[in-house]
Amino acid sequence: MSVPLARSRLPGALLTVGILLLTLLTACAGAEDSGHERPRRTDASAKPEPGESSGTHEEHTRSQAERAEQEASKHGRSRAPKTWTHPVLGADISWPQCPRGMGIPQRRSQGQPPPLPTARYVVIGLTNGPAFTPNPCLADQLALVRERGLPASAYAVVSWPAADRPGGAHHDGPYDVATRYGRLRNAGYAQATYNLAVLQRHHFRTPAIWVDVEPYPVFPWSDDLGANAQVVRGAVRAYRDAGLRIGIYSTPSLWRQVVGSLRFGVPEWRAAGHTSRDEALARCAPAWSIQGGRAVLAQWTDGRRDHNTTCPGAARELDRWFHQY
Repeated sequence: MSVPLARSRLPGALLTVGILLLTLLTACAGAEDSGHERPRRTDASAKPEPGESSGTHEEHTRSQAERAEQEASKHGRSRAPKTWTHPVLGADISWPQCPRGMGIPQRRSQGQPPPLPTARYVVIGLTNGPAFTPNPCLADQLALVRERGLPASAYAVVSWPAADRPGGAHHDGPYDVATRYGRLRNAGYAQATYNLAVLQRHHFRTPAIWVDVEPYPVFPWSDDLGANAQVVRGAVRAYRDAGLRIGIYSTPSLWRQVVGSLRFGVPEWRAAGHTSRDEALARCAPAWSIQGGRAVLAQWTDGRRDHNTTCPGAARELDRWFHQY
């Protein structure tokens, strides 16, 4: 009589086992979904995964730009706001803006005012005129930039390595010390190496440096334009060896006075002098090329402050030249 009883309970037992198995399978599937599979996107604007097609060219382009921005931020670079489609105003400061009376005797600071609140970026000078003379209030100027949360970049003067000034004779460097041109290039390399140490000491992060080449009456260049050019070549190489992007600050006439026909073809920061913003913008034209490069910034002064504007097309690439503080 027991057999009929066992038969009557078998379907219920099978049903119970089936329910347990179904429950276990469901739980495993849920765990797999949460740990190994990407959830399906229901938002059409969601960003695609790297390497995955977004379905439209517009979304693919946007995702590339966002990934580039994320990669740039890893290296301490900033990106210009996407709304900056017009020329953007900025400023540059250095030893003239330090409290009056600081610096070397030939280049005492003048206590000129800081950048206007309208400045959206600042280029800070590293030197107090010639090479091997640091900007005496660089730390305070960097503090101002950090306080305002501005993008910042750096510029540095290159000067003739006179024997009666620090760093006048440099035989160490990557160039052949047996030749005069090799020693002059090493001197320029040493000037830039000194400025790189200043950047590091002040924790001054910048993706680029503007190389300032112009005559200095109290620290004159030699009459040999070819020799002068070797000093500039050495400085440019040192900055490049350090991984920095290079730009040139000058005017076409001042450049020729110092280094003649030397050409690097790198981007340019063009000075217009004591004039207007409109005249500075006019310097962005190809006719004002300094050494064969395209215009990024143009500068003018009102006698108290140095003002700058981005040249047409440069506002979207300020991450190449400035670090966001």
